[in-house]
Amino acid sequence: MEEKAVVEKLRRVTLWLKKIFGDQPIPQYEVNAWTIDILYELAEHNEARDRDVSLLIEDMNQKAAEYEVEANFLQDVLTEILGFSLSSLSSEGISYLNELVNTAMILETKDTSLASFACAINDLTSDLLAVESKNREMELELTSIKKKLTAALMLEKRLQEDLKKTEEHLEVEKAKAESRSQNLKFLKDKSEDFKIRIKAAEEQLAATGLDQSLTHQSLVNLSEVGLPVQDGRFCSGTGQSCLLGGFRKCTLSFDYLNRKKRPEGKSCRQRLLN
Repeated sequence: MEEKAVVEKLRRVTLWLKKIFGDQPIPQYEVNAWTIDILYELAEHNEARDRDVSLLIEDMNQKAAEYEVEANFLQDVLTEILGFSLSSLSSEGISYLNELVNTAMILETKDTSLASFACAINDLTSDLLAVESKNREMELELTSIKKKLTAALMLEKRLQEDLKKTEEHLEVEKAKAESRSQNLKFLKDKSEDFKIRIKAAEEQLAATGLDQSLTHQSLVNLSEVGLPVQDGRFCSGTGQSCLLGGFRKCTLSFDYLNRKKRPEGKSCRQRLLN
């Protein structure tokens, strides 16, 4: 049963292909169940479409015949009963008649009656109102989009200005930071140089027999813990305030330093002078 169905489909497909290609040879194709089913469906759709087109053509021919009969009838009425013919019309009348026919064709009316023209004009008016309403909606939407676009452009401009100011500020701060870095490096280098020079001087003084308590670091330590002044109290540094029964200014007394044991023989000053 299935083989008979396949054979029947193949027969219909072959007939359809011969009808399509006519005198031309049919292209070669692989004959199997899948290709036969596809070609069979195409043949059915094509034949159904041909039938629809044939019915449409037949309907149009029938309407054309009816219009021709009606036109002949109206022509007979105009010519035989009313004695009216195209030859009796003036050129202006023929022009009006042609305009009437062209208008009816443009409006796609079934005839040139006033009712048909009124219906067609009403339909066109409705379409026009719908289009105008749609245009107004689009104009409102376009206005809204323009406002949003303007706001976005202004925001972009402000952001660009802010970005420019920020970049300028960063450049200034970068220059300041670079200057501070250079100054800091200079101070560090200078501090290291001073440390080296102080250490060299201390080593030179130590070589001459200077008491280690008179070195720079020892004096700094003594200034931090406080030195005895002339009246037996302590002062925490040169030119700094100290508590002597109340707050008053005092200067570092060098008597304490003078009382330090000096090396025997020549004084430090004499040794330095030598």
